[in-house]
Amino acid sequence: MIKLGEYNTLTILRDTPPGLFLGDEEGNEILLPNKFKPDTFEIDEELTVFVYLDNEERPIATTQTPDLTLNTYGYLKCSDVNKFGAFMEWGVDKQLFVPFKEQARKMTVGNWYIVYLYLDEVTNRLVGSSKTDKFVSNDNLTVEAFEEVSLLITHITPLGVKAIINGVHSGLIYMDDVFEDIRTGDRIKGFVSNIRKDNKIDLVLQRPGYRSIEPNAEYIYEELKAAGGFLPLHDKSTPQEIQDGLGLSKKSFKKAIGTLYKDRKIKILETGIELID
Repeated sequence: MIKLGEYNTLTILRDTPPGLFLGDEEGNEILLPNKFKPDTFEIDEELTVFVYLDNEERPIATTQTPDLTLNTYGYLKCSDVNKFGAFMEWGVDKQLFVPFKEQARKMTVGNWYIVYLYLDEVTNRLVGSSKTDKFVSNDNLTVEAFEEVSLLITHITPLGVKAIINGVHSGLIYMDDVFEDIRTGDRIKGFVSNIRKDNKIDLVLQRPGYRSIEPNAEYIYEELKAAGGFLPLHDKSTPQEIQDGLGLSKKSFKKAIGTLYKDRKIKILETGIELID
């Protein structure tokens, strides 16, 4: 079966004026237009192609690389808007259609959006949606606390940074735990720091260390080692001094050094913090 919105490994059946016809083991065929035909090929050779619908809604093969595949997310630029919806650039010739009803907020030309690609079961067409919350679920979790995960940053709120986890779940990185530049559309590694009773997932960007509850403690510990064992920061340092020195809020800093102190990793002096040998 040739699958829409996915990569398919197919066999070259014949070379024709429009292009190569490819087929699967079930006898299904699809055209790979001449402009995508390899420079060298042989009949019966296998070729991996992406399959989508052309402007006449016919399945077509391409060797172009899309920015997302079926049931996955991408960060796409809106290139056109008409009375039916928006059209997104996604790495193949035909733009991806996002109807108005699938827009979390009204899309405008030139702006970028997180978009999910799905197959409309009624029309059998590939469609995009920026209503990403519809396609993630935390009902049946496939991750555990302290596990490393893949994150797609979806948007930034006053509370923290929202992310899609492994393309399946949703989670939040609290602002106090963010000390690097993060933007919508970034794909980064992160860690599950906590799973709540309601299955909401808390995330951090550094591997949890020291009792697996205070990820910033490990970060400060490594900074201390890099600085020769002493940092001129303490609980009476100003928030700006801590932000400039470590990129942390004062609240996060105090919590982290408290953990290190309890673990007897540091001494807290009037002039700063110092590693214990």
